Amino acid sequence: MARTITQAFSRNFLGHSPEWYKLTIIGFLIINPIVVLVAGNVIAGWMLVLQFIFTLAMALKCYPLAPGGLLAIEAIILNLSTAKHVYEETLHQFPVIMLLIFMVAGIFFLKELLLFTFTKIILNIKSKTILSLLFCGVSAVLSAFLDALTVTAVIITVGSGFYSVYHKVASGRLFHHDDHDHSDDELVHSEHRTDLARFRAFLRQLMMHGAIGTALGGVMTIVGEPQNLLIGKVVGWEFVEFFLRMAPVSIPVFFAGLATCFVVEKFRILGYGAILPPAVRAVLEEYDADQTAKRGLLDKAVLIAQGFVVVVLVFSLAFHIAEVGVIGLMIIVLATSLTGVTEEGRIAHAFEEALPFTALLVVFFAIVAVINDQQLFQPVIEWVLSLEGKSQMAMFFIANGVLSMVSDNVFVATVYISSVQDAFTSGAITREQFENLSIAINTGTNIPSVATPNGQAAFLFLLTSALAPLIRLSYSRMVLLALPYTVVMSIVGLLAVIYIL
Repeated sequence: MARTITQAFSRNFLGHSPEWYKLTIIGFLIINPIVVLVAGNVIAGWMLVLQFIFTLAMALKCYPLAPGGLLAIEAIILNLSTAKHVYEETLHQFPVIMLLIFMVAGIFFLKELLLFTFTKIILNIKSKTILSLLFCGVSAVLSAFLDALTVTAVIITVGSGFYSVYHKVASGRLFHHDDHDHSDDELVHSEHRTDLARFRAFLRQLMMHGAIGTALGGVMTIVGEPQNLLIGKVVGWEFVEFFLRMAPVSIPVFFAGLATCFVVEKFRILGYGAILPPAVRAVLEEYDADQTAKRGLLDKAVLIAQGFVVVVLVFSLAFHIAEVGVIGLMIIVLATSLTGVTEEGRIAHAFEEALPFTALLVVFFAIVAVINDQQLFQPVIEWVLSLEGKSQMAMFFIANGVLSMVSDNVFVATVYISSVQDAFTSGAITREQFENLSIAINTGTNIPSVATPNGQAAFLFLLTSALAPLIRLSYSRMVLLALPYTVVMSIVGLLAVIYIL
């Protein structure tokens, strides 16, 4: 009986993830108490951060909520943080949680218009390079006035729509074709697998270009990223002044990002340059023609209604009439009311994509609480504050960037801007230094953090979305695809901080 229970627990523990992964998580849980006793809380805190990053890296093997959650629970038990501090950290980030719950669901109710619009774009623009630049540039412009997570939700919805269309049509042809010569079946399946692999690469690269675009635009304005608003309030900058202050760094980085997009596509660097396979294009064109032929007055009315809701969304976010999450709830109400979605089941389905990630984000805040309570970044902060002049600004940019790669850029910005504000209040630095360091903090947390999914919630959202396993977008592949952007954007940003500010 005991053996049966043990076997059942072994099978169920962390679901169907590989045995080596289960053993690794068990090892982490056993090692951490020993590290606390032997090496102390600070070393154990860094161990926990690295272990959590490992769970993110294995997201395609096992959704990080369970293993990451176990590590967070253990951190509370080991007193590396407290449940109260986790709650306070979560409460501090409540606007982001509301955004995920309501805005992502709101985007779900606009998917017909999004799929219609982007189908026309992808089918009419034959050049993959131009298409990539368009995805990157449009995502940047939208993120500057909207929100990076909202824009990421849009591109995920678009990517999922394209994948489902091709997969449904192609599968139907594979398994219901009228060809009675079964000797060709293996060839048909082989061609399908090849086309599917190329299509996955095509979508994967577009998603990455779009995600990078959210970072390029997000750094520019006070509404682009959550920490921008925080920094703007601390320093006293409004929308226009914030944009102008960041422009000496953000504008060169923006053009450097677009140039990187062009180069990696043109020269097929690190696997970029995958084109839309002709067979897939034919399927999408056939689908578009079929949908156009079937589209009646009711369908056109739905598209018009969704277009109106999109206009309301853009203006509401651009003028910041309310918190983003509240605007998202308004979009849900408008979109469902105007398109006749009144059944509870259909409305509930819209929340399925974001809620698992919302839960994971709260677990992430628990790890951030550990970083805060154990003051893991404090030595770096004190060292950077001890520097002077241009070297201080440069190191602020570098330190914020490196720490944002392993932590959350909002948390890193919060810690650094508080330290700089204290230094300014005490008279240790001048107003000009205060402003320049604030620019270095904002650009440092926004630009180099594209290196890993840890740094930005939008990247983490993409990694843990339902689309990621479909297009084979793993943690390591995401890091690799972001590498050219990370190097170029970070170098240009650093040079701008040193020589233009």
